Amino acid sequence: MAEIMHRGGCLCGSIRFETTAKAENPHTCSCKMCQRHTGSLSAAWVEFPKSAVSWTGEGGPPSTYRSSAISSRAFCPACGSTIGAIDDQPTIALLVGCFDTTEHDDLIASSHSF
Repeated sequence: MAEIMHRGGCLCGSIRFETTAKAENPHTCSCKMCQRHTGSLSAAWVEFPKSAVSWTGEGGPPSTYRSSAISSRAFCPACGSTIGAIDDQPTIALLVGCFDTTEHDDLIASSHSF
């Protein structure tokens, strides 16, 4: 069994996740879509291969909203917390604020996109 690298979830705890890989592409984004998705001027994101993310909470996987031709935004249907984005390519992008602990080096943004 692969080692758990990170854990996190939504505000109410219904949606929970575990990752078995280090985060990739740690960055912030301040595009209008990210602003509307998070309600913040900037979002902090990390990415994982879909195969490295397991949805472990009683709510199962998050609900999604198709936000573009290549991606769906993920959120908790119970509390409304934003979780991240599930891309058509085999990538899941998670918002850093959803992690139980955020001090790990691979969760620290190293670039900014727009």
